[in-house]
Amino acid sequence: MPVSDRPHSPAPAVLATTPAGRPLGAGEARLTGGLLAAWQRRNAEATLPHAVREITRAGNLTNLRRVAGETADDEPYHGRYPFLDTDVYKTLEGLAYELARGTADAESEAFYAESVRLIERAQAEDGYLGSYFQGPNPAKSPWSDLAWGHELYNLGHLTQAAVAAARQLDDHRLLRVARRFADLVVQRYGDDGEPFYCGHPEVEMALVELHRETGEPAYLRQAQLFVDRRGAGRLEHSVFPPAYFQDHLPLRELPSATGHAVRMTYLAAGATDLAVETGDAELLAHLTALWDDMVDTKLHLTGGLGSRHSDEAVGDRYELPPERAYAETCAAIGTMQWGWRLFLATGRADVLDTVERVLFNAYAVGTSLDGRAFFYDNPLQRRPDHDQRSGAESGGELLRRAWFGCPCCPPNIVRWNAQLQDHLATADADTLTIGLYAAARLRTEPLAVTVTTDYPWDGRVTVEVDAAADRPVTLALRVPGWARGATATLGDRPAVPADPGWLRLTRLWRPGDRLVLDLPPRVRAVASHPHLDATRGTLALLRGPLVYCVEQQDAGASVDDLLLAPDDLPSLHEGVGDPDLGPDVTTLAAELATAPPAGRALYPELTPDPGPDPRPTPAPRAPVRLVPYFLWGNREPGAMRVWLRRF
Repeated sequence: MPVSDRPHSPAPAVLATTPAGRPLGAGEARLTGGLLAAWQRRNAEATLPHAVREITRAGNLTNLRRVAGETADDEPYHGRYPFLDTDVYKTLEGLAYELARGTADAESEAFYAESVRLIERAQAEDGYLGSYFQGPNPAKSPWSDLAWGHELYNLGHLTQAAVAAARQLDDHRLLRVARRFADLVVQRYGDDGEPFYCGHPEVEMALVELHRETGEPAYLRQAQLFVDRRGAGRLEHSVFPPAYFQDHLPLRELPSATGHAVRMTYLAAGATDLAVETGDAELLAHLTALWDDMVDTKLHLTGGLGSRHSDEAVGDRYELPPERAYAETCAAIGTMQWGWRLFLATGRADVLDTVERVLFNAYAVGTSLDGRAFFYDNPLQRRPDHDQRSGAESGGELLRRAWFGCPCCPPNIVRWNAQLQDHLATADADTLTIGLYAAARLRTEPLAVTVTTDYPWDGRVTVEVDAAADRPVTLALRVPGWARGATATLGDRPAVPADPGWLRLTRLWRPGDRLVLDLPPRVRAVASHPHLDATRGTLALLRGPLVYCVEQQDAGASVDDLLLAPDDLPSLHEGVGDPDLGPDVTTLAAELATAPPAGRALYPELTPDPGPDPRPTPAPRAPVRLVPYFLWGNREPGAMRVWLRRF
């Protein structure tokens, strides 16, 4: 009997108690203003309707109609890849949030209704669902290509959409579909089934969440089996070697994040969920070590993950070339998924520092200002003669693109933007922990608060208590590692220093109590590790959590010839507002030195240094304006640099 049909199914599970508490649920957190609310509004008004139209135009729904018997028998499968159903699922996950908020337009609402109808009709009697492998004349038979077929990956995204619909809309239709599919997987690949797993991890974290939603232990066990089996080398490794699939070593023996970056982060996110639910301290310790090694040696300054275009891979330690950074947008989302789960499991503030860096840089850059064009890969440098549009497409001057042949990133953006409020705070019986900052209302049993801030442009965060339990409660606020000189003020009391980590205040709170945390978003220059050859001899500028860059249209000299010195920091001027980039954006302006002409020799011979010139000539200077990295590429195409030559 399928586990979902058991007569006495357990009650829904609750996320296991963690050092950080539990994530806030539906209705407990709402964005009210500022940058994240603007992203969410743009998502509902532009990105979501755009994705709905592109998915419809590309034939994703036609693929489901074909399986449901609603097209001609000779209707072909639309698209190249076997995972295109997930474009529908990811969009539905985001749509569930927007429908719950009442912010979805009529076209998107109709897409939700039609998609759910087709998904129900397309599911086979045994629970299987995958339009590439179903319908008339399928390209392959089900379960015949676990390395590249993505069938379990499809189940993962279906399940996440189903859980979102159940929690946000109390709509359980997709959940019934997902459970039937998951039951089939348990039957086929459970303890008594075939010892295989998917070429693209994703289903692991979805199965854990399905267990949390339904209370069914079989789903948690299946997630554990998939995590522990990977690395046995049972996939058919074509095109790329086993390490690409994280299939060369068991996860518990991996010395470092490796292989395809999205696969790696999805696997680690699911394994972190598993460690929390099963109390596996050894697995959690290993995942924490993998995270720390990745942050220390494999993340670009922006938080982007992935150094190689050929296999979309993480790369070696310190292999971080700025102009060839792959840093796929989906990998940024995967990194945030892993980081958020690791924060829940450990309570570490520095993990959220990295999640924040990814959010405001490597992730945010993936979407254009109008919300209808996207980066697939996210380099930290664009050379003046660059003619590559995105990924492998050459020619022309496009920066972001409206859609892709492999359109995994745009629907992923849709769902992540829709649930930004879910990653601001956590709570338990006696603590409200605010980890990421945005103007928001947070409603929990111990404390209900209103957060007012213009973060990340301004570092002041005001938390006002609206309601509180009649007992001492702790309010915890993250103090980022970059926030040197941070202070906190409670009511009329004098400001006190707030060291990086957690500011924790335990007291009997009353409505109207106000805590103000000031995080000075100072401008700072950073260099790179001496083993990082690609950026040796360069500097980059940050302000608060934001990485800055120079676009050619904002520089009075070639960006390749600009020279930056630490001594330039005091002369940098902050400006607010830009007619093209937005009224709130903070820019940085300065006069920077420029290098003399470099000459034509690619490898000039060095001669002995004759000593200092008794009458040195001052280097010429040029006006330069730097903009937040996540806003580059919204004007005319041109050269761009994050890392500038050091003077």
